[in-house]
Amino acid sequence: MSEAAHVSSLPLPPLQYVNLYTDENIQKGRAPSPPKSNMDTYTMFGSTYHADDPIIRPLESQGIRRLYPQNYDHKRELKKLNHSILVNFLDMLDILIRCPDTNKREEKKEDINLLFIHTHHLINEFRPHQARETLRVMLDVQKRQRIETTERFQKQLEKVMEVLQTTLASLPDTADMDNKLLVSTESIEMAEKEKHSDDKEEHCYGLDRIMCDIVDAM
Repeated sequence: MSEAAHVSSLPLPPLQYVNLYTDENIQKGRAPSPPKSNMDTYTMFGSTYHADDPIIRPLESQGIRRLYPQNYDHKRELKKLNHSILVNFLDMLDILIRCPDTNKREEKKEDINLLFIHTHHLINEFRPHQARETLRVMLDVQKRQRIETTERFQKQLEKVMEVLQTTLASLPDTADMDNKLLVSTESIEMAEKEKHSDDKEEHCYGLDRIMCDIVDAM
């Protein structure tokens, strides 16, 4: 069975751009620099934004009527908005049952839409806090992993030190090793001397035997 082909979710970049960013061009500084962003405004999802606008724009700058005061508690206001959405949804059901062709249906739809916009706006205001908390959790995880890795290294180091201490304790004393080497060397020298003397004696005995044989033959 052939392996599944890896398909990219995005199209490949044009080769006329890729060929300009070779390793040689990058090392020699011949690769083109990225284009500078000089746009004052841009369009996203059909809405026009300014480059210097804050990430979370106030409701008034978007032409939306604010339903809660400037100073508020996010948690309490989100609960109130949630209850208001549920009540308005029930009112919408009642209007659709009793008089679906009246203008109240459109008014109620606009009210629900406004409530959802405020809910999303309050949630988006939590994004910076969410980003900080996410970063804090990531740093805590990295810190815990590094501490665990350091503790494992420390345990391995203690085991290695224990093995080294045991090995050093099991080694014989240096003086005893020198004495044993000295004794073994002297033994070898004495054995060699005895061997040489035995060879000389055997050589002398052989000559004496030859002389005795000659005398006997006379």
